[in-house]
Amino acid sequence: MSVFQQERCLYCHRVIAPAVGWVALFSKEKEQPLCPTCEERLEKVEGETCRICSRPFHRLGEQYRNGDLCHDCTRWEADPEWQGFLEKNHSLYLYNDFLKELIATYKFRGDYILAKVFIELFKKEVSEMAPDLLVPIPLSEERLYERGFNQSTAVLTYAGFPAAEILTRVHSEKQSKKSREERIQIPQVFKMKHNGYIKDKRILLVDDIYTTGSTLRHAAKLLKEAGAESIQSLTIAR
Repeated sequence: MSVFQQERCLYCHRVIAPAVGWVALFSKEKEQPLCPTCEERLEKVEGETCRICSRPFHRLGEQYRNGDLCHDCTRWEADPEWQGFLEKNHSLYLYNDFLKELIATYKFRGDYILAKVFIELFKKEVSEMAPDLLVPIPLSEERLYERGFNQSTAVLTYAGFPAAEILTRVHSEKQSKKSREERIQIPQVFKMKHNGYIKDKRILLVDDIYTTGSTLRHAAKLLKEAGAESIQSLTIAR
């Protein structure tokens, strides 16, 4: 029998060739959720980025940049109603065509195990930030019933972090169907289950995709007004 386990890529299901050599033979191999071909299709968020939302400046025209902020974050911070609630968003990968399909398979088709793809980088980011509480962005009851699980809570579970599920969500039309202006103008979409232990806490919101930042800012505003010290966010995609 082979001493090497036959692992398959969680996305394309090809067999992943094991590492060879004495180090691989006598050390515990790190789990490889994706084959090298699929792994290469993920693009990490790197280089100079917007101070708040982590949007890469190399993909942005100079006319859409204001110093260390992108044009979108400049507009958010210029609005007294939203200013200062979200301290910073951190994103793992750029939302390219491959990641779009990967997240769709994970989120909408119920392939829960794909959460493993993001775990190592996710754990590294969380460890560096060391928040007091990790709060997954909740789904409405209707959306949770449709999907069967909350994708943000699933990542936290796989990573071994406790999820502080202190927010609930009012059911509404999918955010992806709304324009930026519509997302900004919608009423508060979250409610708090309880707020007894968030006072002066550093909170990290967890979600799958940062698009306009509206969802995260709605949550951040509610938590900050309830006494949280600071709110940052971590998303899989930007």
